[in-house]
Amino acid sequence: MASSSDASSSAGSTPESPEVPESDSTTETPVSPVSPVGTARRGRVRPRRAAVMAVPATLIAAGLMILTAQGALGVQFAISGMPFTVTATNLDGEGFAQFGGLDQMAEGSPNEGDTGGQVLVVVSAIKKATLEKLCQSVDLGGTNLLIRAGEGAQKVSATNLTTDSTELSGNASFDNIEIGNDASTLDKSHTRGPKGVFSQQADTVHIGNLRQTNYATTAAVFKLPGLKLSFSDKGC
Repeated sequence: MASSSDASSSAGSTPESPEVPESDSTTETPVSPVSPVGTARRGRVRPRRAAVMAVPATLIAAGLMILTAQGALGVQFAISGMPFTVTATNLDGEGFAQFGGLDQMAEGSPNEGDTGGQVLVVVSAIKKATLEKLCQSVDLGGTNLLIRAGEGAQKVSATNLTTDSTELSGNASFDNIEIGNDASTLDKSHTRGPKGVFSQQADTVHIGNLRQTNYATTAAVFKLPGLKLSFSDKGC
């Protein structure tokens, strides 16, 4: 999303000094397949490590160019750039969709590192979702803010749930799944992605032992029975 400035040069009227030959060779540092996001933190008690997708750097760069050109944002607000973990024993959903997105931090965020404040994410959208034993934690630099809900008979429920993730794991099953759709044509969930972006969708989704690293979550309605908020040395 950043644009490079055009360099302008002017020729003077005085004779030019002899040019010094420049080396034609440049040394490039190999890019690791896993790119760190936000490795430098300012004003923190201790450094935090942001989780990233294990995707080759070339694919990440290509994805960023496509998503930037399309103006794709997984959420409609500036993210803090601090990842948080979400786990659940079981997630069941109706109307599932998933596609690539690009989240943007607030301008000048201390968490932007060398990414320019952008985070490449996988957007997961579910029309209606229930979760058992939900746990959410965020590392505040030495201590974790911990939220738990749905540990009793009542499950956590959400409508129009959207999560922007860099990591997702669990045991998944889908009904009537379609893989390889253009994200702009999705019609099973409550949202669509930009044209030209790979996506998938299904009538229903079940994920056991769900674990996500998220940068944003939105929902039209989010019900958290048995909500408990605390601070802990350990996260979810």
